[in-house]
Amino acid sequence: MRVRPISPERLVSELADRLADTAVPGRLRVAVDGPPAADPDALAAALVDPLRAAGRPVLHVRAADFLRPASVRLEHGRTNPDAYYEGWLDEAGLRREVLDPAGPDGSGRLLPSLWDAGADRASRAAHVELPPGGVVLVSGSLLLGGGLPFDRTVHVELSPAALDRRTDPGLRWTLPAFARYADEVVPASFADVVVRADDPRHPAVVEAA
Repeated sequence: MRVRPISPERLVSELADRLADTAVPGRLRVAVDGPPAADPDALAAALVDPLRAAGRPVLHVRAADFLRPASVRLEHGRTNPDAYYEGWLDEAGLRREVLDPAGPDGSGRLLPSLWDAGADRASRAAHVELPPGGVVLVSGSLLLGGGLPFDRTVHVELSPAALDRRTDPGLRWTLPAFARYADEVVPASFADVVVRADDPRHPAVVEAA
């Protein structure tokens, strides 16, 4: 493998160009995966305008808006890393409301958010029509390896030391979940694009030699 340093601006430009040039039946379903410390939501948000400028309609969906209700999510406590790893994300809801409708035979009628975790109630968001040729960017943590039907995957990787250093103190209880994800899923081994972001000011792209 070859690690190629890149500026944050160039990273966004290259990713947007790569996605804009990718054609699939229906709409392009893209995972932007990484721990909260790597801020995958910000990377996905930065891709929206360049993709639109390239003529691709875009919808950005945050996995944090597809969590399960607190009664299910927090059944084993608020700081249980195994529950966080195995059961916080409503994968069935994300598939039903976003990924399947965006797929080859889908209607293109997507729900941008399902659950307001802060208020612990349905978000009551309106559906959005994404035309064929559009791109849906799904950003968040622990998105890969569970069988969700993404067409392209981007994984933002932090070394264990960087993850430990950059994780918010209030989220440090999640660190065992990300260690388990790295060991069991090994997302960097199969993601279409792997970005190393130990220093967010100086990322690097991991490429096959």
